[in-house]
Amino acid sequence: MLKTERTSVMNMENAIRGARNPMNSWDRMDSYYDENGTFVLGENDLNLALRLIRAGSDDRKFMRQILVSVDITAPLYWWKEFDTYKVGTVANSTSTMHKIHTKPFSRDDFSYDRLDEGGLQMLDQIIAYLEAERSRFLENREDRQSWHNMIQILPTGYNQMRTVTLNYENLINMYYARRNHKLQEWRTLCDWIMSLPYAKELIGFKNEA
Repeated sequence: MLKTERTSVMNMENAIRGARNPMNSWDRMDSYYDENGTFVLGENDLNLALRLIRAGSDDRKFMRQILVSVDITAPLYWWKEFDTYKVGTVANSTSTMHKIHTKPFSRDDFSYDRLDEGGLQMLDQIIAYLEAERSRFLENREDRQSWHNMIQILPTGYNQMRTVTLNYENLINMYYARRNHKLQEWRTLCDWIMSLPYAKELIGFKNEA
């Protein structure tokens, strides 16, 4: 399971203007904001962007300046893979260490959408154990053993929410590396990437025939 919320795309106007700096071609800018305040790429600016993107990562530096903020909820096993993308990304997560004991455990805390019946039974047993240890810890917080039991037994299917900042260059790398990944979470993220403003043109350019 992977969920994206509160997506914001920022700085596209400045990024496009910066793309024109090397040739001092600002007078050819034709992008604008529509009546709803949405930034619209003009034909000249879009053509320039596509030429720079196809020229390679050295020429498409402006893509690093198109910023994206999003809240992602996903299981720990997926976050371990996401953490390979360290350059140009920032993430603030909810704290398992500080908050694991503050609410009862339930199935909704975990990604279980691809478990079979045996897997679900095992998950329910683990949830019952974690809940018993949580109750034990709440009764006596000086006894850290129950807290350690929760932390070390916690399955990697446990969901965590992080507020993530990325840029369009990060997203190019993620999309082409992960769009056919065996984890459904990556495919869900790639669908979200393609839903961003001008993603089909600026990120999905390799899909063109």
